[in-house]
Amino acid sequence: MTAEPPPPARMLRAFIVEDSPVIRENLIATLEELSPVQVVGTAEDEATAVQHLTDACQGVDLAIIDIFLARGSGMGVLKALRDAGAPVERVVLTNYATDDMRRHCLALGAAWVFDKSGDIDALVAHCQALSLQVAAAGGDSTQAALASPAADGPAFGPG
Repeated sequence: MTAEPPPPARMLRAFIVEDSPVIRENLIATLEELSPVQVVGTAEDEATAVQHLTDACQGVDLAIIDIFLARGSGMGVLKALRDAGAPVERVVLTNYATDDMRRHCLALGAAWVFDKSGDIDALVAHCQALSLQVAAAGGDSTQAALASPAADGPAFGPG
């Protein structure tokens, strides 16, 4: 009797909250090329993000949220998702990943905080690990444990 191999990674359905078109498009291209991610939606502002991410019909596994948006903020998105009990994994990708900002994001329900300038590889690794965990949970992202983006590194998660 042999052990069954682990399930293959499952394509994650991601939603990106980013107001810069250049950053958004580059992020989509990077994630879809380097990790098992399909971007199923985007928003440039808090209201649109909250509307889409709190709609149970959206089927989103992962929300990648910038803090500073053209209208509203990523903090407002995190708070709304936490308050709504939205079953989506939330990570922050920002240029302002100070220790205080990281702690505040985690308190609002972010699983991890990544710095745009140096943590893209850690974000990709997080997506890969989360995809495997979702597959192991039978495809249910709400049952998947939070993945560590890297053994070491600047990304900041629960601790």
